Amino acid sequence: MLTNDQERLIDATAPVVAEHLDTITSRFYPLMFARYPEVAELFNAAHQADGAQPRALAGAVLAYVQLRRDPARARQVLATVVSKHVSLGIRPDQYPIVGECLMAAIGEVLGDAVTPEIADAWGGLYEELAGLLIELEDHRYHEFAARQGGWRGTRTFRIAETRQESSVIRSFVLVPEDGGAAADFAPGQYIGVRLTIDGAAVHRHYSLSASPNQESYRLSVKREPEGWVSRHLHDVLGVGDTLELLPPAGELTLVEGGAPVMLLSGGVGQTPMLPLAAQALSQGREVVYLHAAQDHAQHAFAEELAALKAAYPERLTCAVVYERAEEGDSEADHAGRLDRELLARYLPVGEPHCYFVGPQGFMTAMDQALAALGVDEDHRHYEHFGPSRPLEDR
Repeated sequence: MLTNDQERLIDATAPVVAEHLDTITSRFYPLMFARYPEVAELFNAAHQADGAQPRALAGAVLAYVQLRRDPARARQVLATVVSKHVSLGIRPDQYPIVGECLMAAIGEVLGDAVTPEIADAWGGLYEELAGLLIELEDHRYHEFAARQGGWRGTRTFRIAETRQESSVIRSFVLVPEDGGAAADFAPGQYIGVRLTIDGAAVHRHYSLSASPNQESYRLSVKREPEGWVSRHLHDVLGVGDTLELLPPAGELTLVEGGAPVMLLSGGVGQTPMLPLAAQALSQGREVVYLHAAQDHAQHAFAEELAALKAAYPERLTCAVVYERAEEGDSEADHAGRLDRELLARYLPVGEPHCYFVGPQGFMTAMDQALAALGVDEDHRHYEHFGPSRPLEDR
């Protein structure tokens, strides 16, 4: 626990640390990878290159500095960090590595301004934050392992089926290699994947794109031209191959109650929306499902959504927008982009909960449009595929 003197030092130096935090976190990762190369597999190189990962770390540190005296609120804000860590299988023994390298980066950037007393105070703050994260993550690990078909750490799954959903999205149906059950998860969640490519271990996480069924999980992955892992999944792996999964995680889950649900997706952002739609409809709720695709070739899951519509014709409203619509595209309800005007046309009455996932610019536009239409912030729900960051950060 921090002493009163340490609390005062943190309050006094927080503005200086915040001013230099982007530089500190940018220095932190190369330093950590040089000292402890074994942890590099836990991080997506693309998110390092574009600065998303350092910004996410900076945001988490600043959030805790501001909320450390409100434990309940701190736990709520850190839920997204906990989910990402669970999907990577982060262990308690890895936290001292981060603490050591973070303090070294602070010392390098701020130099002599970091007195021994200031270093002790910030080191104590990190230990406090690490202890809270370890506690929250351990609770998640235990809770999932206790479920039927649950596990802790990694578990080997075999690819039982693949399906090309669009020109760029392929689904992989995964079953436990040991023949056991596949534990339930909350619709909207994602799952961590560990695989080896050219002798190097890598981690990614992908949305679970089908409802829980105790038998299998389905991942639907977009092939990115420069995506090392997605290209390997599309071009190399097939039926019979195996990969390792970590526990499901994620906070993009249905808010309880009977309020209408609006689901907005761009591109592969559709993957968590399918199980969310099925769950909401099974609960008797009204669902509006709007999806934006580049064109017919990139439009995935049309048949699956049509089947849901046939099963719930009175409560499910669907519309698809093609940015590049062509004459004869019968599956496109609108051409152009999913914008405020279209949202206003389809927005349910009755204080709906609105969920949106897609590229960063898409989510920023959806958030701003929904806000302009009067949807309260606590009814606007989203989640990033990679490190979390402010929606206005494009």
